[in-house]
Amino acid sequence: MNAIAGPFGGSSTSASTESVSSGVSWAAVIAGAFVTAALSFILMALGAGMGLSSVSPWPNAGLSASRVAPIAILWVILVQIAACSMGGYLAGRLRTKWVSLHTHEVYFRDTAHGFLVWAVGLAISVIFLSSIAASIARDTANISGGGTGAGDYFVDSLFRSDHPSNVTSDVTTRAEARVILVNALQQLEMPPQDRSYLASLVSARTGMTELDSERRVSDTLAAYREAADTARKAVAHSLYWIFVALLIGAFSGSFAATLGGKRRDRVLMV
Repeated sequence: MNAIAGPFGGSSTSASTESVSSGVSWAAVIAGAFVTAALSFILMALGAGMGLSSVSPWPNAGLSASRVAPIAILWVILVQIAACSMGGYLAGRLRTKWVSLHTHEVYFRDTAHGFLVWAVGLAISVIFLSSIAASIARDTANISGGGTGAGDYFVDSLFRSDHPSNVTSDVTTRAEARVILVNALQQLEMPPQDRSYLASLVSARTGMTELDSERRVSDTLAAYREAADTARKAVAHSLYWIFVALLIGAFSGSFAATLGGKRRDRVLMV
């Protein structure tokens, strides 16, 4: 049986075949997604090698909650543009050629393929991005007293003395002070009984008067709150820019897929 030519240069046979086939070339999407994930990883590693530790894909070297340099933010955006564009373009070139579809439908499908490349690539890369999120959580926990780090600094500042050589370490006292400070961070004001008890600990530990001890407790708590607020703002700022970078990556992948698709359709059979 001879094929009858279709309205867009194809045949009725190819048109009927395309009508029952999937509109997504998953092989092309998955190939582009793996390329996107691989490029993202190596470019992030390159950024870490250049000193941009805030974009490192390696555990224990992720995004710092204290600050994010503008150059690091710019690098994340550039990584998304480069990786998603390459993956999207590759998917557009590799996808199945549609011979009996309207130009607008082809454009829509190419855009969808690029978006799917970005989405699947992001899912593949989540294990590496999770190291950054874990680092943010770890640094925030340290600021909030959940581990060794900035929290210990504020506890130490409570018990400083003019004669440090005569002061011995008291693990129990420091643990109590840490718990009280962390609890105070979760409330608008430190409970009066906690304040007086902590002041008595400071007085007994340093030999300061009750009045000076209470002033030290107030000053230390204020500094602790400021550090915790700074950490929270840094985390919010970082996540905002990561969100923006991912959106730019989605657009880059979708647009590059349309370019790859057009190039694919213009390749002539020899």
